[in-house]
Amino acid sequence: MQRSTTQYLLSASASLRLRPVRAVIIMCLSTLLSMSAVADADADDPWQGYNRWMFEFNDGADRLIIKPIATGYDFIMPQFARVGTNNFFSNFYDFNGVLNALLQGRIEEALNNTVRVITNSTIGILGFFDVASQAGVPRYETDFGHTLSVWGVPQGNFVMLPFIGPSTVRAASGSAVDAFMSPTGQMFNDEAYWGLRVFNLIDLRAGLLDAEQVISGDRYVFFRDVYLQRRAVLDAGGQVKDDFSEFDNDWDEDAF
Repeated sequence: MQRSTTQYLLSASASLRLRPVRAVIIMCLSTLLSMSAVADADADDPWQGYNRWMFEFNDGADRLIIKPIATGYDFIMPQFARVGTNNFFSNFYDFNGVLNALLQGRIEEALNNTVRVITNSTIGILGFFDVASQAGVPRYETDFGHTLSVWGVPQGNFVMLPFIGPSTVRAASGSAVDAFMSPTGQMFNDEAYWGLRVFNLIDLRAGLLDAEQVISGDRYVFFRDVYLQRRAVLDAGGQVKDDFSEFDNDWDEDAF
């Protein structure tokens, strides 16, 4: 299964004519997938030496660059604009949810997310207003990492990715596929695409500023365990609620 998935990722990167940067990401992650040993969700962390080093790198970049920008963003952005921004990006994720639900054989969930995308893209003005949630249309939260799990692809080792953070080999490979499945990759040129990605990152980081007060002990272990628990629930088909959402009442969870 690992071999066939790797071949799929390689062929997809060529057939869909990905932009060069994303094509390289696909190739690298598919190589990681082929190299990864099969590991359970609660297995040891065999790449911990590298992972801790990358965690420290990411943490330093966050303290020096990302967190100060996110703090300024949180200060100047009014709450309604924050919610609208979350809704906007969430609408793109709902589109990916349609495709992944179909690949998982979940027709009802695919239909629900389709209704959400159509409703929020039109009545909700390009997704800035989450009209679908107000109308009671449920969101199916999923990604291609979940799809790979449904197909029986093993999780692989836990890995800390540069600037992105905690992941697993399967989830990282799925994220790469989600990147070119997303309509943002087709609607915008490289500059606009990566601009949106960075803006989304800053918005997400701003939403987690208050969560830092609950982190104690070994920060690396904390982030690893929280991520793996969240990932396990998502891959099992559960609806994931962000572990930090209760510490930021102003962040509308349904909007993201």
